[in-house]
Amino acid sequence: MRAVTWHGKRDVRVDNVPDPTIQEPTDVVVRVTSTGICGSDLHLYEVLGPFLDEGDILGHEPMGVVEEVGSEVNALAPGDRVVIPFNVSCGTCWMCVRGLHSQCETTQVHAHGKGASLFGYTKLYGQVPGGQAEYLRVPFGDTLPIKVPDGPPDDRFVYLSDVLPTSWQAVEYAAVPPGGSLLVLGLGPIGDMSARVAQHRGVENVIGIDLVPERLERARAHGVTAIDLSEHGRDLVDHVRGLTDGRGPDSVIDAVGMEAHGSPVGKLAQQLTGLLPDALAAKLMETAGADRLNALYSAIELVRRGGTISLSGVYGGMVDPLPMLTLFDKQIQLRMGQANVHRWVPEILPLLVDDPLGVDDFATHRLPLDAAPEAYATFQAKKDGMVKTLLQPAM
Repeated sequence: MRAVTWHGKRDVRVDNVPDPTIQEPTDVVVRVTSTGICGSDLHLYEVLGPFLDEGDILGHEPMGVVEEVGSEVNALAPGDRVVIPFNVSCGTCWMCVRGLHSQCETTQVHAHGKGASLFGYTKLYGQVPGGQAEYLRVPFGDTLPIKVPDGPPDDRFVYLSDVLPTSWQAVEYAAVPPGGSLLVLGLGPIGDMSARVAQHRGVENVIGIDLVPERLERARAHGVTAIDLSEHGRDLVDHVRGLTDGRGPDSVIDAVGMEAHGSPVGKLAQQLTGLLPDALAAKLMETAGADRLNALYSAIELVRRGGTISLSGVYGGMVDPLPMLTLFDKQIQLRMGQANVHRWVPEILPLLVDDPLGVDDFATHRLPLDAAPEAYATFQAKKDGMVKTLLQPAM
């Protein structure tokens, strides 16, 4: 089969690789019909190479049709249409039963002290072959895949794999009080969808910040007060406070993560890490601060006293410097973590009937799988108005 594989920094290719097979009686094999490129995939493209091997299959946002089922799978049959969550979670352990699928005890990566395995996402998270491919082996066939109805196009459901539950959890964790305000840092796929989710859930004052004109216009078209950071860099705090009764927003979602603009020290650390042999670079990233923290620092500065920060952007450094005095003094609540996909599906799935969140036209680009290398480069450079790309192997 064809699959998107990692070969080095800013070097992804579409290779021919062996087809996946049933390895356990609870496995299923899915023929992928759509698979997204995620903002966190860019961390693999740019920063997290020390935790990848050449030829690793990328991608964690797939959906498709079941081709084959293991002998112990009862909930699915060939021909069923399914979305695959990015968490590899069993659905039955102590953590999963409590809605913490990203901490699944069955798939935790103990060698690196990490939570649940993830599809297509480095040795730190199990080095499980990903879903930017023609076929995907999926474990826990009775509990992991999300069965969806036939008929509507893939765009109606594919975001259940990551974008929708990640955004839903970001808003849930932000805990915006009734009548309160929410600031979203970064209007890429997660930030954009978080703003839509917040509005759907009744937050009237939603503010978004970004640098990319197309992203700002896209947010404004959905009623978000969108701020161009390049126009308000020096007076950003005062400008935001002017929109939030002089105090700052009640809640802030950081949808940017480790590669934020305006973080020269973090950028230098990432560049130096990239010059080291993989073994040394991996050790440095696991034991030192290697994130570009400008977005998080901005969130801490902008949120009102007694407010809440919700982190959905991915961070990877072990010992990043944080302004603990400010966090303590401002009495800031901080919530974060990989989305627990199955925890939120029952709340999200009914919304995909009438589509109040605008998922049908959420993708800006739909491309064949073979276009993945160019798509990664375009997405990383924030060009061509690219916000969300779906790769479609059958194109």
